[in-house]
Amino acid sequence: MSFLENYESANDTIIRFRKEHPTGRVVTSIQESGLDKGWVLVKAEIFREYEDTVPSAVDFAYGNVATYPQNMKKWFVEDTVTSCIARAIKLLSPSATRPSREDMARVEYEATPSKADDNLWATLTVTTSEAATGAEAVGNLLTLVKEDAAPQRNPFCTHGEMRLNKSKLGAAKAWSGFFCPAKDRDAQCTPIWL
Repeated sequence: MSFLENYESANDTIIRFRKEHPTGRVVTSIQESGLDKGWVLVKAEIFREYEDTVPSAVDFAYGNVATYPQNMKKWFVEDTVTSCIARAIKLLSPSATRPSREDMARVEYEATPSKADDNLWATLTVTTSEAATGAEAVGNLLTLVKEDAAPQRNPFCTHGEMRLNKSKLGAAKAWSGFFCPAKDRDAQCTPIWL
């Protein structure tokens, strides 16, 4: 029996969220990245209902390829995003345990008599530049968290609270604005462009 037996996997967490909030939505974004240096900072926003304009839960995840085992390095971005989503969902709808099964699998290490003196971290190599990059990303994360913690209200139009929409990541021309929530496009108010 493994100690991971009672932990909820990230996939199970997402399935549970879909059952609890069938019209809920998950929005992820890369806040910052240094993919050439092997790191990424991801934000996950969880909305209970599709129409919600303010997320019910927000979490961040920092992923550094240097901390992954060799067979997982090429998926470190996907793993960071998935982990961030699961952690944000658990803020909204906690399971019996906070860490995910995947989080705990990373720290599982059974010392046997032949491995008792092995250094668990011997295979982890973090260079000085990666450490500096990580410290910079954590500093930027704190700034983002402070900005997100400030109460924010979207503007209102005659149809209710307007929704903030942004262009897709990597779009040729970035745009963002607040849009009318009216379902009938002909009745929608003029957007407020940012």
